[in-house]
Amino acid sequence: MRILVSNDDGYTANGIHALVEALSIQHEVYVVVPNGERSAAGHSLTLHTPIRVDELPPKYGAKKVWTTSGTPGDCIKIGINAILAENEKPDMVISGINHGPNLGTDILYSGTVSCALEGALMNIPSIATSYCGNLTTMDAFRPTAKFVADLLPRLKDFYFPPRVILNVNYPGVEPEDIAGIAITELGGKLFTDAYEKRIDPRGKVYYWMAGEITSAPADAMTDIAAIRNNRISITPVTFEMTKTKIMGDLNSLLCKRESCEWFKS
Repeated sequence: MRILVSNDDGYTANGIHALVEALSIQHEVYVVVPNGERSAAGHSLTLHTPIRVDELPPKYGAKKVWTTSGTPGDCIKIGINAILAENEKPDMVISGINHGPNLGTDILYSGTVSCALEGALMNIPSIATSYCGNLTTMDAFRPTAKFVADLLPRLKDFYFPPRVILNVNYPGVEPEDIAGIAITELGGKLFTDAYEKRIDPRGKVYYWMAGEITSAPADAMTDIAAIRNNRISITPVTFEMTKTKIMGDLNSLLCKRESCEWFKS
């Protein structure tokens, strides 16, 4: 299988090195990544400046590696539409391994998840992967990378619905302490919204984000609860944001008797 790998941490991150190393044992791996840190970039694209692309010597088993001046979403979009040759187009997009969790509503800001969502926009099966630990060595990421590589053959007969990705979060514990796998839904906020007001040496006010980790029921079927219970969380995520269940209620309220002309009066 041909796999396009990207992230929001750039090519110097050990997470992507471990992922490419594990995937390249069985698969043809191509890498298109930002040329620097792009964490929390969300699903942004570059519109008003040119995107610079550089090809690097491939490492860790990758077939080819490119860096771009763009966002994580740019990397997938330009990678598939402009950089990769026809015989290099991916069967799957995998982003990560992110250093830190991508859980709950925080995925709305995640460049890692946005990479996978961009793949889904192009109808390519896509997976976002994150390691929820503090260590940054390549060895720390290898268990997550092995899990992702072992997961792929088990997904061989899984049908990725349109506009849906799998968001995988691996607990920051030793492999022998993993309590299992949980198929989860997105939780709420992982961190509270709090800012600490400070004064710089010149007397100017600035703010530092200082949110604390939220609490959640230990038995909740959410990704946040799964990680807290040392379980690998796999969450099917879609960018289909329309709340279809309330469309009828809104239509009845705003367009009674099939007339929506009230705004002209």
